[in-house]
Amino acid sequence: MEVKARAPGKIILAGEHAVVHGSTAVAAAIDLYTYVTLRLPLQSAENNDKLTLHLKDIGLEFSWSLARIKEAISYESRNLCRSTPASCSEETLKSIAILVEEQNIPEAKIWLSSGVSTFLWLYTSIIGFNPATVIITSELPYGSGLGSSAAFSVALTAALLTSSNPNKTRGDGWSSLDETNLELLNKWAFEGEKIIHGKPSGIDNTVSAYGNMIKFCSGEITRLQSNMPLRMLITNTRVGRNTKALVTGVSERAARHPNAMSSVFNAVDSISKELAAIIQSKDTISFTEKEESIKELMEMNQGLLQSMGVSHNSIETVIQTTTKHKLASKLTGAGGGGCVLTLLPTGTVADKVVEELKSSGFQCFTASIGGNGAQICV
Repeated sequence: MEVKARAPGKIILAGEHAVVHGSTAVAAAIDLYTYVTLRLPLQSAENNDKLTLHLKDIGLEFSWSLARIKEAISYESRNLCRSTPASCSEETLKSIAILVEEQNIPEAKIWLSSGVSTFLWLYTSIIGFNPATVIITSELPYGSGLGSSAAFSVALTAALLTSSNPNKTRGDGWSSLDETNLELLNKWAFEGEKIIHGKPSGIDNTVSAYGNMIKFCSGEITRLQSNMPLRMLITNTRVGRNTKALVTGVSERAARHPNAMSSVFNAVDSISKELAAIIQSKDTISFTEKEESIKELMEMNQGLLQSMGVSHNSIETVIQTTTKHKLASKLTGAGGGGCVLTLLPTGTVADKVVEELKSSGFQCFTASIGGNGAQICV
């Protein structure tokens, strides 16, 4: 049996960093996906005692005998109940880490370890100790702030949950899950994100699972319904960044200048709320006027992010380039490198700006904003 699943990446439209200090943030799904193919062999098939993970884009394959997995994660310490998501205990995580270490991941790819651990935890928690081959491909660049880890957790979980009852979801092409299954999927994916990130906000997995857009403030997530299609040029600067250090830097600046930074965070909160209102608006304001308002809000948000100290020379290069073409841009995510968003108003032909950005060594994607969440194909 073969089950395929896909889940989208995400962008932060407004509110990054300030959200840590109580401001509102707005995030949206993009139509760039991570794909998971789960192949379960027939009981009579040969080589029926292995679990294999193939990271196709990276060119790496990992394989474990089921006996070795059972030895590391004993039946006695596991309560297989896919309808009740549970956190991975410290003891189990240590056992899984040993299984991952035995794969001898190349030093240059050691950052994959937490993702492989997440794979083993989700697989054994939902499927149990059964043989399979799992193939991962992705349109999302890793570690660039586009939610690649959440898309992986969500797509993997969708495939695993679907494999337990494929007849209920059989159909033609890609199909979305119902609300009940999405809620369960999102909870499991959040547990996967905990293994990768420690204390994730839940924003990335929620956007990837449900799609469209969300508003997030002080731990509360509100799903939004977009009433306008948006297109963005996403530029990957290819500059890595230390998210924890950037977040700490903003907090330290806020401690040094509490009144000024409080005003900055309040301004970002206003921008996020206004942006969410425009996106959901059903009034008679023209689409062009709404795009112009979003353009101005993005420019203001970027200025505030610069004042927080999270921009970077590479980000400024992208912004200067897009400004020459009369387009508005802002960083998305942690900053310090990573990706930059550029609004593409209706009718915009981005060929020239893309060519210029690529000549500077950047990677470019064009994406629609606020699309589908997790989908499966059986």
